Amino acid sequence: MIVYETKFSDLGKGYRGKVRDIYDFGRYLLLVTTDRVSAFDAVMPDPIPDKGFILNQISLYWFKKENNVPNHIITAEVSEFPPACQKYAPILEGRSVLVKKANPLPIECIVRGYLTGSALKEYKETGRVCDYRLPPGLVEGDALPEPLFTPATKARQGHDVNITYKEMVEILADRKLSEKIRDLSILIYKNASKIALKKGIIIADTKFEFGLVDGELTLIDELITPDSSRFWPLETYSPGGPQESLDKQYLRNYLISTGWNKNPPAPKLPKEIIVNLRKRYFEVMNRLLK
Repeated sequence: MIVYETKFSDLGKGYRGKVRDIYDFGRYLLLVTTDRVSAFDAVMPDPIPDKGFILNQISLYWFKKENNVPNHIITAEVSEFPPACQKYAPILEGRSVLVKKANPLPIECIVRGYLTGSALKEYKETGRVCDYRLPPGLVEGDALPEPLFTPATKARQGHDVNITYKEMVEILADRKLSEKIRDLSILIYKNASKIALKKGIIIADTKFEFGLVDGELTLIDELITPDSSRFWPLETYSPGGPQESLDKQYLRNYLISTGWNKNPPAPKLPKEIIVNLRKRYFEVMNRLLK
């Protein structure tokens, strides 16, 4: 079953993110992970079959592994959802969670373990990545001396903007909270990287989102998925150039090759791109969950 969008008008107030449809039950939210895919902050017109199921299962895997900070998950068992949800069980099964409602913090918490993406571009130009001066002579795909915490703002429209840690402290107006978020982000990344390496996956970078639930810092949204991370197969890893990807970078690379200007509307996707992206996402899930 392909789920591009849901329209559960009787489930109360709902709103739509790039990938998730969200329904408000007061103190709780129902998150439905659809098969939509976005790139460069634009939603593609074509779904990736099973993508919502895959993302949901991978997030649940990591939420269960991570015990250093509370998360927002209440249950992923549809039978335990509110009664009004039960008639939608065939759609919700495997791709939805009931979560605690949080006050999201306005920061994307990015951790980078390898030199790639925008970090590579900045390093080539300045020898730095955000707040950090890096050793000379690093090449694309190199492991960084230590994982770097590089926050960004969450833009309502347009692209997220990288900021310094000092700017993050100013935005949150709370130094202790900022330190806790930074340290937890790096710890979660390090722990997940060790687990993934044993399963043949390098987590090159990833991003987390935090919120406050009754004043307590809580992990929210998704966690270490192919949408929010760069995954490289360990067996083909070779620093010095682009790496084979098991994540959304495959789609980004295709879109760049078309000359698309990265502004909506997004172009339709060829069947080959849809099939190959789906295959990559399944590969990550199968490796992690086996």
